[in-house]
Amino acid sequence: EYRGLVKHTGGCHCGAVRFEVWASADLHIFNCNCSICTKKQNRHFIVPASRFKLLKGAENLTTYTFNTHRAQHTFCKTCGVQSFYTPRSNPDGYGIAPHCLDDGTVQTIVTEDINGKEWEKAVKEHKTIRDMSKP
Repeated sequence: EYRGLVKHTGGCHCGAVRFEVWASADLHIFNCNCSICTKKQNRHFIVPASRFKLLKGAENLTTYTFNTHRAQHTFCKTCGVQSFYTPRSNPDGYGIAPHCLDDGTVQTIVTEDINGKEWEKAVKEHKTIRDMSKP
C-alpha cells in the first residue's frame, strides 16, 4: 500500500483488460490537444510504473505508435478502448484514463490543458509533468 493514495481499479469496455493503480483520490488530469489525444479525446493522469499493475489482458493489448514512436498507445484488441498508455512525456510511467476507472474511488478531478500541438515547448515549460512518473 501507498500512504495517502487509494487503489483504483479499471479496465476497457469489454472487460478483457483490467488493471489497478495507486493514485490520489483527487486526480490531476491532462487534457492534451495533440493530434492523437484530440482524435481519441484522451484525458489522463500520470503515475509511476511501480504504482500500476495489469491484472489481466496482456494478450488482448495491441500498441500504436507514430512520429517519434516513444509514446506507446496501448488499447484492447476487442473493444478498442485505451484505458492506459505509456506517454512520451513519462516513458517510465503510465497515463491512465480516468473514465476507465471503476466507480467509487475518485473524489475530485482537476483538469489542466496542455498544448500538445507544441509538445516539446509545453513539456519543457511545464514545472512538474516529468516528475509525475517518479516514485
